[in-house]
Amino acid sequence: MNITLKSEQAELIQQQINSGKYQTPEEVISEALQLLNQRDRDYENWVEETRQKVDVAIEELRQGEGIDGEVVIAQLKDKLNQARQS
Repeated sequence: MNITLKSEQAELIQQQINSGKYQTPEEVISEALQLLNQRDRDYENWVEETRQKVDVAIEELRQGEGIDGEVVIAQLKDKLNQARQS
């Protein structure tokens, strides 16, 4: 596979090589792809965890365990005011 890089991308790769951490452009790109893959997996995990939390919250609301929205807003405002005073 042949890839054409923008000049900024080539410069970034060269900077990484110049730092001594990498020996070749392939090593830099391999590390970048691994990081991209990890970021995607982390995002997918976050989405799944968030879905589960939303499902739990919906069930709690159905059971009448929710907190009134105005109460939540008041609590958040209090926390914000306390943080500003600190």
